[in-house]
Amino acid sequence: MLQIPTADGQADAFAAFPDGGRHPGVLLYSDAFGVRPALESMARELAGHGYYVLVPNLYYRHGPAPIVDLPEHIGEEIRPTVIGRLMPLVEAHTTERVLRDAEAYLRFLAAQPEVSAGPVGVTGYCVGAALAMRTATSHPRRVAAVAGFHPGFLVTEEPDSPHRLVSRLTAEVHLGLAENDMKPEAIRELNGALDAAGVGYRTEIYPGTVHGYTMSDTDAFNPTALQHHWDRLLGLLDRALGNRGRRRVPSS
Repeated sequence: MLQIPTADGQADAFAAFPDGGRHPGVLLYSDAFGVRPALESMARELAGHGYYVLVPNLYYRHGPAPIVDLPEHIGEEIRPTVIGRLMPLVEAHTTERVLRDAEAYLRFLAAQPEVSAGPVGVTGYCVGAALAMRTATSHPRRVAAVAGFHPGFLVTEEPDSPHRLVSRLTAEVHLGLAENDMKPEAIRELNGALDAAGVGYRTEIYPGTVHGYTMSDTDAFNPTALQHHWDRLLGLLDRALGNRGRRRVPSS
C-alpha cells in the first residue's frame, strides 16, 4: 500500500509490479466498489505480464479503502444497498477532482524507479472507464493506451461527457462492453466520435455478459469474458507501450 500526494491530500493506493528492472506503467481505475481483494488480484495478474500497476482509492477524500464495508461476495441481494452507500461518493467525484487526481497519479508513476520512461496505459472498470478516458484525453502526450470494461458514463448529456472529448486522444482505445451497458444509439455516437478523432480503436460487445463481468466477487462474473478481457487488454498494452519481455511472477 502506498500514499500518493495530491492537490487535496494523500490518496492511498495499491501497487503491484515484477521483481527487478523497470516496467511500463499502468494506471488502473476500479469500479464503483473500489479497491478490494478482487482488484488487487487483477493488478497482480497484470503485473505478472511485465507492468507496474497502480490502483488508487478513488474515494480517498472520505477515508482509506474500503470506504464502506464490503462482503466477500457482492451478491445481487446486497448490491443495491452497497451501491446506495457508494453513490454519494461517486457523485462527489467531480470532473475537476478526477483531473486533479489524474495529474497526481501520472506524476507518481513517472517518479517510481520501477517504472520505465515513456508513455503509460490507463484502464478502468465501470465508472473507472470514464475516469480512464478523462485521463487519456487530458494527458494525450503521456497516455498511449486506454481501455474500459463494462463502462459507465462514457456517453452522457453533459457538455463535458467523455465522448465529446475524444478529439484530444492520441492513445489507442479498447472498450469491452457488456450486452446491457449502452444503447445502440449511444454506441454509434461514441464510435462516430472516435472515428472523427482518427485514433485506433475497438468497441466490442462481449457476448453473454452483464455489467460487471470481470469482477470475481460479484454475481456478474463471467470467467470466459474475463479471459477475453485479458487477451484484449494485454494486446493493447503490448502494442502501445512496446512491452516485449512479459513476466509472470509479480511482487507487491
